[in-house]
Amino acid sequence: MTTIATIPLSAVRATASRTAAPAEANWRVADVEAHFELPFMDLLFLAQQVHREHFDASAVQLSTLLSIKTGGCPEDCGYCPQSAHFDTGVEANKLMALQEVVDAAQAAKAQGATRFCMGAAWRSPKARDMERVSEMVREVKALGLETCMTLGMLNAEQAQSLDAAGLDYYNHNLDSAPEFYRQIISTRTYQDRLDTLANVRQAGIKVCSGGIVGMGESRVQRAGLIAQLANLEPYPESVPINNLVQVTGTPLAGTAPLDPFEFVRTIAVARITMPKAMVRLSAGREQMDDALQALCFAAGANSIFYGDRLLTTSNPQAARDRALFDRLGLRAMP
Repeated sequence: MTTIATIPLSAVRATASRTAAPAEANWRVADVEAHFELPFMDLLFLAQQVHREHFDASAVQLSTLLSIKTGGCPEDCGYCPQSAHFDTGVEANKLMALQEVVDAAQAAKAQGATRFCMGAAWRSPKARDMERVSEMVREVKALGLETCMTLGMLNAEQAQSLDAAGLDYYNHNLDSAPEFYRQIISTRTYQDRLDTLANVRQAGIKVCSGGIVGMGESRVQRAGLIAQLANLEPYPESVPINNLVQVTGTPLAGTAPLDPFEFVRTIAVARITMPKAMVRLSAGREQMDDALQALCFAAGANSIFYGDRLLTTSNPQAARDRALFDRLGLRAMP
């Protein structure tokens, strides 16, 4: 008789207790790490169970990301080619004109995207910028697209202004576990990030927040990032998981690449700990082959950035994505 490997009962019980009450902030780092350490196939099976409980496993959300203001950022995030601290060849540009943004949003919608994300390389927006970005939100939303912005840190008044404009989501990543954070960023504290997320949540805007893996962190530090996200009350509605894209000139260029299976594990653990979130396969997808992307979808990823570019790095072209979806039997969420 063939014996089928089963997931340890303790893992199933731990997961069931948390998915039954996902808003509870009760994920210990040790609990999250224990899921990372499950046999790979058991972890994927568990993540698929959780995913299918809350989503159509064949449907993937398509989002497009546009850099509305590129380069010249005063922050020193060690992974970022837009930082003014590093010589990466990225030129600092001014905020895009409204019509350029609207044209890009129309093109994204024509390609099948349902969410349009706009990113500006700022520490935080200035007062003179707020009306311009608010108008972008209003005009893109009028096209029938969900809107998302990432503009750096926000105070309560700025978050309320974006909510009044109709912004659906605000992206502000935690990037890493608290204990690893100071190794990659010195110009902004971890609490600064948490404060921005609190301001966004209090304003009534949905939260998009995730992190970057492959920056030299340990597995327990990856577990620490997921625990931080899962313990937000409530956890983010959208969780982008980025695989470090190494850019020459940044301090993290030359970092040993993350084992691809470890990246899939991160997707799976994010799905298990945040069962109702959109888990987005984000930066680094250009470097993934089709088989690895398929494993990420099996692990619970149900959102991608769709189009030719992210903020400053390339992204798989739309035609390639459509071909992969056809091969896997996936379809875009309406």
